[in-house]
Amino acid sequence: MSLLDRYFIEPLDRRRGLQQQVHERLVEAILDGGVPPHEPLPPTRDLAEQIGVSRNTVVLVYERLVEDGYLTPVKRRGHFINEQYVRQQLTVPSAFRPSALFRGDEAEGKAWAERLRLHPSLNRNIVKPANWRDFRYPFIYGQVTTDKISIARWRDCTRLAGTPYHANAWVGDLIDADDALLVEQVISRVLPQRGLKARPEEVLITIGSQNALYMAANLLAGPGVRVGVEDPGYVDARNIWRVTGAELVPLSVDGNGIVVDERLGGCSIVYVTPSHQSPTSVTMTLSRRLALVEAARQRDLLLVEDDYEHELNFIGAQRGALKSFDNSGRTIYLGSLSKALFPGLRLGFAVAPEPLIREMRALRRLMYRHPSGLDQRAMAIFILEGHLDAHIRRSRDQLARKWTVINREIGQLLPDCRPTVTTGGSSVWLRLPAGIDCWDLQRAAARRSVLIEPGDIHFLSEDAPRNFIRLGFAALGLEQIAPGLAELQLAIDDLRRGGP
Repeated sequence: MSLLDRYFIEPLDRRRGLQQQVHERLVEAILDGGVPPHEPLPPTRDLAEQIGVSRNTVVLVYERLVEDGYLTPVKRRGHFINEQYVRQQLTVPSAFRPSALFRGDEAEGKAWAERLRLHPSLNRNIVKPANWRDFRYPFIYGQVTTDKISIARWRDCTRLAGTPYHANAWVGDLIDADDALLVEQVISRVLPQRGLKARPEEVLITIGSQNALYMAANLLAGPGVRVGVEDPGYVDARNIWRVTGAELVPLSVDGNGIVVDERLGGCSIVYVTPSHQSPTSVTMTLSRRLALVEAARQRDLLLVEDDYEHELNFIGAQRGALKSFDNSGRTIYLGSLSKALFPGLRLGFAVAPEPLIREMRALRRLMYRHPSGLDQRAMAIFILEGHLDAHIRRSRDQLARKWTVINREIGQLLPDCRPTVTTGGSSVWLRLPAGIDCWDLQRAAARRSVLIEPGDIHFLSEDAPRNFIRLGFAALGLEQIAPGLAELQLAIDDLRRGGP
């Protein structure tokens, strides 16, 4: 019996690279001490037969482990563990015994609570199940279907970014700088599609647009500052402003976007999502944009524009960003480079007057210095080669078809529900029939493997209406929409009958 048997009890996954799996398991065995340093590893032919792979696969793995310092080849004897190297990698047992404050007993919570100045965990947050893929009909917002073409293109771009030609742009510490090629691509390829112009000094790359919002909020808001937020509105943004100590002012939303009225008067900052309002997905009209920009000028307001779904307009021409109508320099523009591509990539940017960008850059340096240089260079290549534009065209076409189908099928399958009229986006804001509670419906729908999002969390008041839900459709296949809505109607019928 081989010393490595227990590390290969589970068969290799043929959907993944075999060489990578063999390498992972051998490293685990070496670091676990599974192979004594005085005994050689099995010959390549024997191990290959044992685990069901080609001998060449094992040869390549052994060569790689030698290059990485885990193994030492000995002529005519085989491959031995490099004991000195491996000893450096092993976890050192600790004799430290934590004091009562840090021990994790009942007193810990009280001790830490007395020391913490902020408690962000106490904010009301959207909760989305990690196992959302287990639902047959996941009407979840913020997730996407897998685009195999874009994944392959991204892999190509990361490979290019790792070549010697590009490596000097990211292997070193950028300190507080951004990848110059990415900034150039944002200025020349991304901003013009939104009606914007900017100089490099007015652009900052961030870990997603929300990171940009967090920095701007911490620089501009605080106790005594009144911030106008859409109601209903984006929950995480609301919590970011609240953490600064600012006072939040609820601003109504109608079918044309945020309502411009006297409630703006007491605000210093107004946060808006004009392209597709979160969560209703309505697009702010041109007249409303002009009115908001003029109100900001007259009342000396700052506008923070979160343009997270600019590309997803399916009816009429694409609208220019709110900032494109502002000639007084009062608008801070936040955009995402990854939300429509791969939400988990987390790359975004901010466009604002140079004095603010300078301070955001300095704050970013204190937080994490800069986003991954490798990711920045890969994204720059991705944009430069036209892959981002191509991905957006494919996504827009797919989402436009889903948007058409879900709005049509809601009218047929959910006749007592009232969707908010929109011109695009990746979700539908739905008013439920009288007497149906959004949380009761969420539980009833989950029993039918339908995942929906209760809407009360999006309202500023804790006494929020409980007759709204949001249906995201980007993570669904086109063929899943109608059956999913039919199951949702059955869940509504269950509640009306008082059943499960």
